[in-house]
Amino acid sequence: MLHHVGFDTCITKKTAIRKQSSKQKKGLCYIIGNMPIIGSYILPHPPFSVPEVGRGKERVAEKTVAALDEVAKEIASLAPDTIVFISPHSEAYRDFFPISDGEVGIGNFTAYGAPGLSFRLFYDRDLVKEIASAAAKRKIAAGPSSGSENTSDHGTLVPLYYINRYYRNFKAVRLGLSGFPLLEHYRYGEMLGDVFSSSEKKIVVIASADLSHCQRADGPYGFRVEGPRYDEMVEKIIETGNFGLLLSMDRSLVTKARECGHRSILVLAGMLDRQEIKSTIISHEAPYGIGYLVAKIETLGFDASRAFSELYRSKEEFSINEDINKSDLYVKWARQCIETYIKTKKLPPMEEILPDNFLKTKAGVFVTIHEHGELRGCLGSVKALKDNLGQEIAHNAVSAATCDSRFSPIKEEDFPYLKITVDVLSNPIPILSIMDLDVAKYGIIVENGDRKGVVLPGLSGIETPDQQIAVAKRKAGIDQGEEITLYRFEVKRHQ
Repeated sequence: MLHHVGFDTCITKKTAIRKQSSKQKKGLCYIIGNMPIIGSYILPHPPFSVPEVGRGKERVAEKTVAALDEVAKEIASLAPDTIVFISPHSEAYRDFFPISDGEVGIGNFTAYGAPGLSFRLFYDRDLVKEIASAAAKRKIAAGPSSGSENTSDHGTLVPLYYINRYYRNFKAVRLGLSGFPLLEHYRYGEMLGDVFSSSEKKIVVIASADLSHCQRADGPYGFRVEGPRYDEMVEKIIETGNFGLLLSMDRSLVTKARECGHRSILVLAGMLDRQEIKSTIISHEAPYGIGYLVAKIETLGFDASRAFSELYRSKEEFSINEDINKSDLYVKWARQCIETYIKTKKLPPMEEILPDNFLKTKAGVFVTIHEHGELRGCLGSVKALKDNLGQEIAHNAVSAATCDSRFSPIKEEDFPYLKITVDVLSNPIPILSIMDLDVAKYGIIVENGDRKGVVLPGLSGIETPDQQIAVAKRKAGIDQGEEITLYRFEVKRHQ
């Protein structure tokens, strides 16, 4: 998971209002129609902010502690029936949104040196059933997860610690995240917002979210310039309410910032889709090298212009159409093979489409597919396995689209959002020294007996040859201490 860099000065009480209008105010939140989300908050989860854990260290984050306490009092005054916790440290799956199941969740701070500090959550099973039913109707992979009763995740426990100081008469829903793309988290939030809007219960939602973890040299991941940059961008997005920018943010920046809250915030943002909002930044600091932002978001009424997922998909479709028009024959052929195979289970007639150079040459090929800015499939061969380049591209394109075990197979409805690249590889050559590697220029192959790992050049998050070799070993199941034979290759990228 991810964390943060050095904002040693706190931003206090910044408020931005989106299209403020004369709506009736009830208590601390605007309640429009049957919208039951009476309070929405982004809260960090530093265990050291809990005095029994921090033992004085919490004073370093005094602005965050004061903000958490303020929010807890506000939630108590709202007296919600149910509090929904979105936690990046709850149970998580690659292809499923888990919801904690059972009657009671039990957790404690044993892992943080305070075993006597324990909590119970009584789950709102009726609301969990409603969420699961709605997810099934919309074909969203979400539902109760057995074995997730244990609430020993600090993403839930830290906010709960402060809330329990002032209020305990509520039930809870605890939502985990997934390995799905950012857009799917936003869409999941949209579905949740619809469920909550039809509920008769008063609901408060907490997106548990730390920001970047690399904002100081003595922080969890050292210092990276992306850390403070990410925090500044997220703060501005929350302050202005322009949640669509959370979807379009550079994925490389998000990864390098080492955050752990982006998806939590996206789920909350999805719940507020098409809602006019008022955002208040209560505090923001990074005393331990980790970004802690406390914010309140109030709903003011319906606003059709804030349909951010629809806007994002429309922009993506337009961008992909431009890419298709500009792409060369390598990419056009790969796309045609994917779309034809998924529709008909057959491949298009290669000899009628491709020129002689595709039919008379051989090479290793990798086909990579991205959807909404995130990896959707990548498979290939380092050496030619088919009779010609056309067949090699066709086979690997279809395999990347339908057989990459990390992802569900691509469907027809995904076609407008697919960005495809085709990498044609040179013949691998053995090397003796890590000094012969350049992660931007060369891909590598590591071998130990029958085990082989391949890493392409220019991958986000791989910045040194040592990292490149470690990733290749991990892919091959080779322990870091085992000896390897090392090869490098160059690629010609078509996109």
